[in-house]
Amino acid sequence: MSESSGTTFGGRRAVPPNTSNAAENDPPTVELQGLVPRGFNPQDYLNVTAVHLFKERWDSNKVDHHTDRYSSNKLIVRRGQSFFIQIDFSRPYDPRRDLFRVEYVIGRYPQENKGTYIPVPVVSELQSGKWGAKVVMREDRSVRLSVQSSPDCIVGKFRMYVAVWTPYGVIRTSRNPETDTYILFNPWCEEDAVYLDNEKEREEYVLNDIGVIFYGDFNDIKSRSWSYGQFEDNILDACLYVMDRANMDLSGRGNPIKVSRVGSAMINAKDDEGVIVGSWDNVYAYGIPPSAWTGSVDILLEYQSSQKPVRYGQCWVFAGVFNTFLRCLGIPARVVTNYFSAHDNDANLQLDIFLEEDGNVNSKLTKDSVWNYHCWNEAWMTRPDLPVGFGGWQVVDSTPQENSDGMYRCGPASVQAIKHGHVCFQFDAPFVFAEVNSDLVYITAKKDGTHVVETLDTTHIGKLIVTKEIRGDGIKDITDTYKFQEGQEEERLALETALMYGAKKALNTEGVLKSRSDVHMNFEVENAVLGRDFKVIITFRNNGSTRYTVAAYLSGNISFYTGVSKAEFKNETFDVTLEPLSFKREEVLIRAGEYMGQLLEQAFLHFFVTARVNETRDVLAKQKSIALTVPKVIIKARGAQVVGSDMVVTVEFTNPLKETLRNVWIHLDGPGVTKPLRKMFREIRPNSTVQWEELCRPWVSGPRKLIASLTSDSLRHVYGELDLQIQRRPSM
Repeated sequence: MSESSGTTFGGRRAVPPNTSNAAENDPPTVELQGLVPRGFNPQDYLNVTAVHLFKERWDSNKVDHHTDRYSSNKLIVRRGQSFFIQIDFSRPYDPRRDLFRVEYVIGRYPQENKGTYIPVPVVSELQSGKWGAKVVMREDRSVRLSVQSSPDCIVGKFRMYVAVWTPYGVIRTSRNPETDTYILFNPWCEEDAVYLDNEKEREEYVLNDIGVIFYGDFNDIKSRSWSYGQFEDNILDACLYVMDRANMDLSGRGNPIKVSRVGSAMINAKDDEGVIVGSWDNVYAYGIPPSAWTGSVDILLEYQSSQKPVRYGQCWVFAGVFNTFLRCLGIPARVVTNYFSAHDNDANLQLDIFLEEDGNVNSKLTKDSVWNYHCWNEAWMTRPDLPVGFGGWQVVDSTPQENSDGMYRCGPASVQAIKHGHVCFQFDAPFVFAEVNSDLVYITAKKDGTHVVETLDTTHIGKLIVTKEIRGDGIKDITDTYKFQEGQEEERLALETALMYGAKKALNTEGVLKSRSDVHMNFEVENAVLGRDFKVIITFRNNGSTRYTVAAYLSGNISFYTGVSKAEFKNETFDVTLEPLSFKREEVLIRAGEYMGQLLEQAFLHFFVTARVNETRDVLAKQKSIALTVPKVIIKARGAQVVGSDMVVTVEFTNPLKETLRNVWIHLDGPGVTKPLRKMFREIRPNSTVQWEELCRPWVSGPRKLIASLTSDSLRHVYGELDLQIQRRPSM
């Protein structure tokens, strides 16, 4: 079956690498062997006149394989499970003298030993775990077969042929795109590496095409809907194209470990011309701001059609698109958000925050950063490459943070291994362990060049790890799947295990008391609404019998959600006198005019308060980020919510700010209800309202959702959504 060639490739192999699902090489329709008599006519033997694949949405092939939601007129099945095909011959089939078989071929250089050429024998009984075809019905000139694929076969788009044996060789059907068959991972099959035994979880993590991504801040969790759209037109082909662009060998595409690792590298464009260009600098010329995307469909289709990376994304965009990729191919997946996620540049399980002697942060020495939140993915699979017990959910992260084996990718790393500190197991477990377990260490950089560890916060990082609940839009707390509770013996043991396996800890922080002082400090930020003044309230408590004086410093910064500061907009120093066993409260007013002019993509303000107790020289330090409350987009729908019926969708936004919004784009999306749409408004004046109407005709029934986003030069991360219940079309 392989293409013959007189050349060798690199002196090692006679066949070039088979790395493209799209590339084809048709096998010959007639393969004759030996001497053939002059009167030989292939038409005298059994000939195939038609092949039927039962690929309509209501056919059992699609319903039983849970692929009836894909917008495709091709046959899509899941591996390890039988499906039906029918072959029509030129005369009735006689099993005693007629011999035929079905063949599946993928790529340009198919080879049987690589699983890229699959001859399927006709057998009397199908055997579990093996390819086979069983005749289940013979009627006149037609034969109906139950074909079963192996549960570890390659995932992709196969070309299908029927080969008939004659005394002089093989007669094969010619290439027919109508018989192309997509084979996907199968979470319903016990022998598949991605088998998931809970039906509700399969419904959520494989079949749900709308999700919720959590962002914001630990103290102010925000959520937004995301259209995964894994069943939309051409998305399956786009996901296969992503693997082609990675030059991933076809023979590895049946292994979810390899597929998810390649996906984590390819969803970001860094170093491999992958799907999305990341940008965190608040400059989005020549592209779409990350906050404007409402789902994955536009991104994947644009990548496939332009064959160039799409601009721009940040962590939740990478995670949303990666989730589409995994679910579309049949790997159970979910988006996870880690609040206070450590980006530990030297992977030493410590985030070092250096302070000047006056308590201000030394930004030159402070290289590590705490992301307010970070989104990654979990994919469900067995891990036969690891000891027993480390299968199940695996962290895969496509946000380009650190290099892994020469490329920007991360995972799959076993969540169970991370929890227990077994960071020796591949891939990238030390990095993920640090993201959820690092300590915050406050260090004073003295003028004489010495460093003094002041205080330690062991509970700040990995404060809360969440995903979307099953069958709902609420929060599911999964922190305990990543770590034991702070202070438990198991938590200490996990850390010691991680250190034993090579995770580094630069400074010995044992014996550093978390607070040695009688004076305690905390602060709260009032509900802060975009464009309005608000207060920061700092509280001091003296638990001792001595009178203390405190010199305090508040710094307010515009920050990226990655914890990197852009500009300081507020700094204030004040002195506090604390009588024995007393409590004192200080208020600092933050005016809208101080922060509005320089807001970033996500309207995050970061406050840092340090205080020095003059009598003891103790340093108290606290930091908090807040996400400003932003206005919402309103979506309304009128008309019958029925498949095939027109309904009018209205998107509405009122500008609550005192400034005019310019270059306003509104995006609208809703899988099964509308293709992604967008509209531009040149400007929206203060307190004025804009409306946009669209006619939609839903094509999927059941619970659906419309999602809208608004972006402009000065205001972003504005969202709205509307739940719909689309009814089936009434039968006549």
